[in-house]
Amino acid sequence: MLFIAPPLFAADTIPAASWHAQTLLQAVGNVLIFAAVGIAAAILGFKLFDKCTPGHLEKEIIEHRNVAAAIIAAAVIIGVCIIIAASMMG
Repeated sequence: MLFIAPPLFAADTIPAASWHAQTLLQAVGNVLIFAAVGIAAAILGFKLFDKCTPGHLEKEIIEHRNVAAAIIAAAVIIGVCIIIAASMMG
């Protein structure tokens, strides 16, 4: 009788909550949330990089049409996005 009891108690446990979406609507909602957080973090990372460098990188790109500054900005944004994607993947 003691050998039968543990499997019965194991069946009564409640499954743990999961981050995986159970419906299509939940999946779309998760995508939108992660996209918004990722875009906001990428913009924040670019602005932080712009504050840490001398001059205004955004002004150089828009007003002076500096291609080298645009390449540096693109590299910074891609680097920040890789870090954000890695942190979201776990």
